[in-house]
Amino acid sequence: MVIDFGNLINLQKHDTEIRHISALLENIPFQITEIENKMKTSAQIIAVAKEKLALNQKKRKDLEGEVKDIKAKISKYKIQLNDVKTNREYSSLLKEIEEAQEKIDSLEEELISEMLSADEIEKEIKEANQKYSQEEKKFSTEKETINQEKKELETQNKRLTQEKEELLLKIPPPQTKLYLDIFKNQNGIALSPVKDEFCSMCHMRIRPQVLNELKSEEKLIFCENCGRILYWLKKSAR
Repeated sequence: MVIDFGNLINLQKHDTEIRHISALLENIPFQITEIENKMKTSAQIIAVAKEKLALNQKKRKDLEGEVKDIKAKISKYKIQLNDVKTNREYSSLLKEIEEAQEKIDSLEEELISEMLSADEIEKEIKEANQKYSQEEKKFSTEKETINQEKKELETQNKRLTQEKEELLLKIPPPQTKLYLDIFKNQNGIALSPVKDEFCSMCHMRIRPQVLNELKSEEKLIFCENCGRILYWLKKSAR
């Protein structure tokens, strides 16, 4: 029986390349997801800073409202001063006014502190927006590159698959079936070249008699250890 080693070896090369391309294609969604997650993280930094600013603004508004209410009380107390009839009542109102003014001073200090914090937060938002714009361009370019690579890989995969189908038609059916069975059971590698008297896949030493039979290429010989189809790697193929 004539063994079609040439096409069998070529078939293995096609299958190996197809598997490699398939692995790359399978990894692309994860690469894109990683890029999108990085963009989300950058956007989240801006969102957190804006939330901080919103809380700051609310607190300032509350403080301003509290100061306004206390000032209204002070105005009320000052009017009441004109109506008091005893020194005790007068002194009591003055104390209320003094304590209210101290509270205003404390609130205004806190308000100034919050205003300074707002300046820092606005600066943080501006820097985060600038960084996001830069990263968005970078991530967009990376994503575009990956999608372009995907198209190229899909084109290669389609070509190799078509060539594989043509090769399968050229190889005798029994040899094709044998190849596919070993391919399935040996992790996608059905053939193993013999290098320096050893099986390249499992490194089992090949007996001298088997080596001579391999060189004749007159029959299929299997590795006694891994079960793959052995073939002699000619010097011209190295």
